[in-house]
Amino acid sequence: MGLPPANTDSPPSNGYQMPQPKNRVARREALKRCVAIAAPLVIPASALGLDDRAPPSERIRLGMIGCGGKGMDHLRSFLKYQDVEIVAVCDVDRRHHRDRLDGKGPTFGLEPALEAVKARAVQQAKGGGGSNCFGAADYRELCGRGDVDAVVVATPDHWHAECDLEAIKQGKDVYAEKPLTHFFDEGRAVANAAKGAGIVFQTGSQQRSEGNFRRAAELVRNGVLGTIERVEVGLPAGYLMVNGDSSRTTVPATLDYQRWTGPAPMLPYLQPRVHRWWRGHSAYGRGTLMDWIGHHNDIAHWGLDMDTSGPTEVAAIDWTWPSTDIYDTPVEFTVESKYASGTTVVISSRNPLGTKFIGSEGWVYVDRGKLQASNMDWTRPSFDPGDVTLHHSNDHRRDWLDAIKTRGATICPAETGHRSITPGHLAFVSQALGRPVRWNPEEETFRDDAEATTLLRHRYREGWERG
Repeated sequence: MGLPPANTDSPPSNGYQMPQPKNRVARREALKRCVAIAAPLVIPASALGLDDRAPPSERIRLGMIGCGGKGMDHLRSFLKYQDVEIVAVCDVDRRHHRDRLDGKGPTFGLEPALEAVKARAVQQAKGGGGSNCFGAADYRELCGRGDVDAVVVATPDHWHAECDLEAIKQGKDVYAEKPLTHFFDEGRAVANAAKGAGIVFQTGSQQRSEGNFRRAAELVRNGVLGTIERVEVGLPAGYLMVNGDSSRTTVPATLDYQRWTGPAPMLPYLQPRVHRWWRGHSAYGRGTLMDWIGHHNDIAHWGLDMDTSGPTEVAAIDWTWPSTDIYDTPVEFTVESKYASGTTVVISSRNPLGTKFIGSEGWVYVDRGKLQASNMDWTRPSFDPGDVTLHHSNDHRRDWLDAIKTRGATICPAETGHRSITPGHLAFVSQALGRPVRWNPEEETFRDDAEATTLLRHRYREGWERG
């Protein structure tokens, strides 16, 4: 089926079909043969990789979906890798300044992304050349291109599943921002699709690629702390007040607001709900709870060896709400998760930011740039925690790129990303019901609770249902 024109508001076709495995080796060998055949001709140095870049046959050709703050951060970072070529970018806003109302500061969107790729191409060609990077507002056009090997998804949360599934359907390897998905059943669909297609998937829970987090998890996994009794996970508080200018209700000429909204409810346009601050409303994200749970609770699950499992009971406790109806996600919150091992994980905006494992023999606390323990010898490089060693990565993007080349495992595949945020999904159900919910982590179902099951399902606006 062909794609609709890029300027339509039609929802995507979500019928999932298993892609055929890609054969990158064949493509590389074919490109090498082409270069050999054309050897007598004058070939640009860049085509042979003589500008300090890998030759075309060894480059990973990326497509970027979402060129806002995080997307542009990814784009600029991937442009620095010598074996990466960004060949396509996608965004529904041609140009914006995110939350800046004065038109100053960094620019984001489709045009700045194209400009950044072109500038890098000129720099690599030492003043000459340019870029043939493709730009579009429709992610399906990007995913359907034959010159795209892998896709980076850095959209608002309500678009994650749609973009991930389309990329997987087209046989692309995927780097997807956390939280993996906006709704629970979307996460299961993405994890199943990624596994079934045999593609290389990396969830953007990049703390796993920092040494202090790995050391904390290895201390726990090796039993250095004894039996883990409690884990305290600290996340930032949510949005209490309006961010931005609530009087700005006219859709900017650069923005396709219908397409930006996508499967979410069609709410009136308000500047404080689009771009940087969209997570304040549950139509697009679920506040800082679901923003950060994919970081610090991901580390809790890593240490507890819960990458393919989860809690047996979850309770939402003492949630508070914004003073404005522009946002509807919790400001202060506590989530208590109980596990079959007897461990209780307390995720809360009232805890210090980071992850603290508390065991029968001591504790360890880890955050970005921090590693503390009841016995500081445990934190020293010379201390050997034991035989259990975890996936070693010091560069989250590089870990994905290397796995694409080897067809190996990444440090945070889709299944892991889904499991790390499941307690957050369950907490919203618990909060809505006003009681704890009991969960079977093997079957991923509530225990005899039809009411809770109904609340866990995704909700799309009419015409966008995936089934």
